Amino acid sequence: MSGRAVRLLALAATVAALALPAAGCKTTVDEITGSVAEPRAPSTEAEWRGALETYGNRYRANPSDAKAAIAYAKALRATDQRAQAVAVLQQASIRNPHDTAVLGAYGRALADAGQYTEALDALSRAHSPDNPDWRILNAQGAVLDEMGRHAEAQRHYATVLKMVPNEPSVLSNLGLSYALDKKLPQAEATLRQAAALAHAGPKVRQNLALVVGLQGRFAEAEKIAGADLPPDQAAANVNYLRQMLAQRNDWKKMGRHMPVPDAGT
Repeated sequence: MSGRAVRLLALAATVAALALPAAGCKTTVDEITGSVAEPRAPSTEAEWRGALETYGNRYRANPSDAKAAIAYAKALRATDQRAQAVAVLQQASIRNPHDTAVLGAYGRALADAGQYTEALDALSRAHSPDNPDWRILNAQGAVLDEMGRHAEAQRHYATVLKMVPNEPSVLSNLGLSYALDKKLPQAEATLRQAAALAHAGPKVRQNLALVVGLQGRFAEAEKIAGADLPPDQAAANVNYLRQMLAQRNDWKKMGRHMPVPDAGT
């Protein structure tokens, strides 16, 4: 089963969690454009549509503006225009062949569009062995997981954790990688470690809830999910997961239906 299919199957079980605003994720425009002209990044569809127009106009006025291209592509991805985001960043990478920020964004956009081999190539050019970027290594691990190369992905995450110990996003990706590799106890232990960190976001806790639920501990999973979701949404997620497990008559198989690790934005 492809990583894209895994992602789609996981949406049904975690739709409410994935609909949460990106609290604890990328929240400042600095992480989109490299500037601090705005107090925070868009979080609603209407805000992303506004960003799409703003950054689209800026990009069209100067297609060589790397920051504008990255911001425009991010808005395109946020509004489900993945192919156009790839096209924008492909042109930006041609115009800025040595800009590692552009190459990193291009690799993530390719991964989001399911072009994993091309994504790995772009990401490999976004940093160098003598000057590694932990965010790019983390993204490379996520792409390898999408390709089903879980052992390689886990080695990437292990390397990243030597650079940034106790980084929740990396631990969360490692936990999901273990789950995709059908190593649910290791997945749970890793996600618990991530969720215990003060700067862990809601997505980490929802991933933990799903892994706990995959092991049949539904009441515990609902309690974890309820830390960030209204009680009815937490219960609905867990009930849906329970139904899927019952239909397959073997909850261990559900390890294949985890959300894939996050290559970033």
